[in-house]
Amino acid sequence: ALEITDMLVRSGAVDLVIIDSVAALTPKAEIEGDMGDSHMGLQARLMSQALRKMTANIKNSNTLVIFINQIRMKIGVMFGSPETTTGGNALKFYSSVRLDIRRIGSIKDGDEVVGNETRVKVVKNKVAPPFRQTEFQIMYGTGIHRLGEIIDLGVKIGLLDKSGAWYAYQGDKIGQGKKNVAQYLQENPDIASELEQKIRAELLVKSGNQDDNVHEIEKEPANDGEVVSSIDTSKTG
Repeated sequence: ALEITDMLVRSGAVDLVIIDSVAALTPKAEIEGDMGDSHMGLQARLMSQALRKMTANIKNSNTLVIFINQIRMKIGVMFGSPETTTGGNALKFYSSVRLDIRRIGSIKDGDEVVGNETRVKVVKNKVAPPFRQTEFQIMYGTGIHRLGEIIDLGVKIGLLDKSGAWYAYQGDKIGQGKKNVAQYLQENPDIASELEQKIRAELLVKSGNQDDNVHEIEKEPANDGEVVSSIDTSKTG
């Protein structure tokens, strides 16, 4: 799989490659061996060799490579987090962005689960400030709940007023409860679009101000060889 990934990157024919997942990458020796054979560190060496080889190719082709990973537990850890990711440390060092993605709750319609509450934390970022965190909803069969995101950001920025369970926009009440407000926005796409444009404008202004601050203190350009565009995401559940 990693050889195929490198071939696709070098071809320049694709802009995005997703590997799902690092934990499922199986070395040839493990495939050909017996079930009980020990292959200590084989996967970690495989990842280290592959990433050394692919780094320059990814930079030259300007391809985005996303590695999805899984969480494992360390044995005998008394202090600190026992969680780790498979495939050794190479991916942690070579990646430009690492996201920790976790399901933190369920979304129910009555007794039926219709989606997940999801939290994403940026644990490494070489292209923007790290350690940011956000929460959003992922609905089954739909994906990220865009209207729910508009509601949450609208309240956070101050475009929507929230009093108890009631939401108001420009002084007019638009619904009681997030579900009803989402239904209102779905039935009134012009208002949803207006809110989205205002939110984007507000966030882009803040992002621009942060970039100006970063440029003022940036003394040296990034080192060559540290440009792998990969995301190491951790899945649980």
